[in-house]
Amino acid sequence: MTGKTPFLATLLATMVALPVSAQSMRRDYPSCDLAQQRRLRAPTGGTIRDTRQAHIAMRANILQADISNARKARRLSQAEAQKLWQSVERVRRDADGFVAKQGFLSAGEATSYGRALDLVAMRVCR
Repeated sequence: MTGKTPFLATLLATMVALPVSAQSMRRDYPSCDLAQQRRLRAPTGGTIRDTRQAHIAMRANILQADISNARKARRLSQAEAQKLWQSVERVRRDADGFVAKQGFLSAGEATSYGRALDLVAMRVCR
């Protein structure tokens, strides 16, 4: 994840500042079940060539749908929803960039991107 540390550090600092505990996590949306999200198996195909890339893409899709639903339910402001959506999109773009550059997404990179998606999910699910 060379060059991505500032993004993840900023995202982590933002999310750590939010009061989220295990008890306060809501289960209203699929992305709120982090254990299930981490176990997802996504198919490859089209522009997705790597299984780890497919996993990140599927989690990103689910999370962006949940962000949209939370916004429609007025649980998130427009500004919050946009910021979270862009964070998810940045993770997806970075993962796609690594696969394009090196031909695969390493386990370490996938784990790091998964953590970034977890942080966004915690914000949506609070």
